[in-house]
Amino acid sequence: MNEKFLFHELKKRFAETVSRNRAEGILFSGGLDSALVAAYAKNSKAISVGLESHGEDQYYAAEVAKFLKLGHYHKTVKIEEAIAAIPEVIKILRSFDPAIPNDVTAYLGLKCAKDMGIKSMMTGDGSDEIFAGYDFMLKMKNLEGYLVRMHSAMQFSSNKIGDALGIDIRQPFLDSEFMDFGRGIDLDLKVRKENGGTWGKWILRKAFEGVLPQEILWQSKRALEYGSGMTELRKIIESKVSDKEFEKGKRKYPITFWNKEHFYYYCIYRQVIGEIPAPQKKEKICKCCGAGMDQSAFHCKVCGDVIEWKKIRN
Repeated sequence: MNEKFLFHELKKRFAETVSRNRAEGILFSGGLDSALVAAYAKNSKAISVGLESHGEDQYYAAEVAKFLKLGHYHKTVKIEEAIAAIPEVIKILRSFDPAIPNDVTAYLGLKCAKDMGIKSMMTGDGSDEIFAGYDFMLKMKNLEGYLVRMHSAMQFSSNKIGDALGIDIRQPFLDSEFMDFGRGIDLDLKVRKENGGTWGKWILRKAFEGVLPQEILWQSKRALEYGSGMTELRKIIESKVSDKEFEKGKRKYPITFWNKEHFYYYCIYRQVIGEIPAPQKKEKICKCCGAGMDQSAFHCKVCGDVIEWKKIRN
């Protein structure tokens, strides 16, 4: 298929999927994915979240909002507020996965939307999974096989958080028609060299030239926790657990803790959830925490263990 025609078809289909999944607001980081959603849903309120004095998202979100003439609200979160949200996030997700700072960002953004009276929100979920946007994918030997398996197992915390808050989550990239189209695009159009570097989501960056500024199209991938500055919570949480407490916890609980932060989340998990559920029939057992996992899963939803994931990535 001619590349120019494919670019045209991609833009056409993306405009259609945003139209089918339109919502009152957008969970907005200023990254490529949420910026593309915002470009085709200009009447939606864009909401971004950032930890005070940290993160790059505020800059990118402001630049995109200015370029698109969006209604944009940025919520600056104090460290105490972010830490206070952790128990609620763990309760909603029923997980002590170390990715919690990422989920705290989504939670605070969606809670902000709820406080503003917004009942439906769009996200950029799924773009990285469909168009190979994660940095680790750029050097994978069997990326095609990995993407197939990932597509069968991927889940997003925004759905559970939205359900808990009473907000309807809409994900244009995960629209079944658009996702089928995106998965059918050749891998060499998703990962390609450009200007001396190797880029994931290459076709998105090229196809939407002119829709967004080059600075936005060709920005590097930022995890939500890094862009929002929530990664700073990790250092603070680590400091809350003494060496003695951590060593005692490792002896007391039959769990392989990654670090003090992981242990901290588990202690909260015990308070708000309780014991880790026993594996069900036909489930495999997580080697880290003993929870059950689907046979096809490579990531434990309870503790965040990624041993199976690493086997495939390598």
